[in-house]
Amino acid sequence: MTNHKLNNSSLKELTAGVSVPRYNRSNVKAGIVHVGVGGFHRAHEAMYLDQLLHDESNSNWGICGVALLSFDQKIYNTLKDQDGLYTLVVKELDGTLTKRVIGSIVEYLFAPDSPKAVIEKMANPDVKIITLTITEGGYNLNEATGEFNLDNPQIIHDSKNPEDPKTIFGYLTQALKLRKEQNTGAVTILSCDNIEGNGHVTKKMLLSYVAFAEPQLLAWIESNVSFPNSMVDRITPATMPADIAELKEVSGIEDQWPVVCESFQQWVIEDDFIAGRPNLEAVGVQFVKNVAPFEKMKLGLLNAGHSVVGILGSLLGYATIDEAVTDPAVGTFLANYLDVEVTPILRDLDGMDLTAYKQTLINRFSNIYIKDQIDRICSECSAKIPKFILPTVQEQLKGDQAVSHASFVIAAWAIYSLGYNEKNEAINIKDALQEILFAQAKLAQTNPKAFLELEAVFGNLSKSDVFVDAFAKSYKDIVSFGVKKCVVELNSKSLSK
Repeated sequence: MTNHKLNNSSLKELTAGVSVPRYNRSNVKAGIVHVGVGGFHRAHEAMYLDQLLHDESNSNWGICGVALLSFDQKIYNTLKDQDGLYTLVVKELDGTLTKRVIGSIVEYLFAPDSPKAVIEKMANPDVKIITLTITEGGYNLNEATGEFNLDNPQIIHDSKNPEDPKTIFGYLTQALKLRKEQNTGAVTILSCDNIEGNGHVTKKMLLSYVAFAEPQLLAWIESNVSFPNSMVDRITPATMPADIAELKEVSGIEDQWPVVCESFQQWVIEDDFIAGRPNLEAVGVQFVKNVAPFEKMKLGLLNAGHSVVGILGSLLGYATIDEAVTDPAVGTFLANYLDVEVTPILRDLDGMDLTAYKQTLINRFSNIYIKDQIDRICSECSAKIPKFILPTVQEQLKGDQAVSHASFVIAAWAIYSLGYNEKNEAINIKDALQEILFAQAKLAQTNPKAFLELEAVFGNLSKSDVFVDAFAKSYKDIVSFGVKKCVVELNSKSLSK
């Protein structure tokens, strides 16, 4: 098989079995600027737009990708070298690979090298939508207060150096200021991150920064920028060297950074686009008046479920989500948690079969071909757990309902934060609060409640005697008996009810 380095000129040479863009990419204009071109964006939004661009009437809806951080240099270089092209490899449950070259990213900018170019692109009149995947931790939110963190040194830098911003808020503010000055029109800012009410959060955080740095811009933003909420869903593990090698072997494609993902995909968006939008419903996107019930479902079931399996699986020494969830004890624990503690708080899901959704979710986690790394799922737990698990805890506590599974997971996280699993192997912890979590976890060895006193993560949860007692019991049980024995015991109690 002849190998082909992926770029515009090699598209026509690719072998059968690989779908390629059938539209003229040179005719596509970037109507969307996307910040954070990681694996998820490339498996999700960029994929949807690629489908849409096959209808030439949508040629104004290409993507200009923005690499915001110095850390993004590698993906920027890769996409520049490949003319913005990459291969999306869908791994079906039966192991079948569906391979498709995505062409919707038609421009790409590296913000650290050219902040002015990024600001000007965001202010370009052709751009009607700015989308974001900047991770849960990228919104600069103080979890204890729910407010914007003005003490962040990068935020202070941006306010003093508006032409050389470091954060998304600095870039957006200067771009919106330029749109106002040049009268280039309204724009929609659409978060695609796993945060409940992500549009509301984006608006609140941005306006907080603007009030601090450019208060004269507030009124214009209120009249000319919309912030729809959205819910996104597609499991997209990190690309491994084996994925790159396999793609080359079976298809002859030399792609420096393909994306692998599951077959399931979902995108639900509130239809609030002040400057117009592409007809994404033509490719399966669902537009609704209120996305909140769907967000709550997905965050509480899928995202929380991932964290549950990840934390327990990590302590048990598993490396991937499929290994952990197919352990009968872990799989049953997850199912019970979803049924007993999450499902009761979900409402207004017209047309949604929750029983089927939960079974589909467990099947997705069990996909042995995805090999989603547990250390990826557990990265930045300090930002994820307050979004995925704690809202369920708070609602259950208000109704005097069960929190035994959630408290067990948080207790397991406290032990996880010490840095070793039950096989005494080091855990690869990646978290902005890693040092603080470790310090609180050390204190928890003699006083379990100390872990819950980290207000930046848990807010006032340490004031709930019910949760503290359940957490302390779980912590002591895990230390005494180990995760597996405790999980089996919890499972038997759930089954006997």
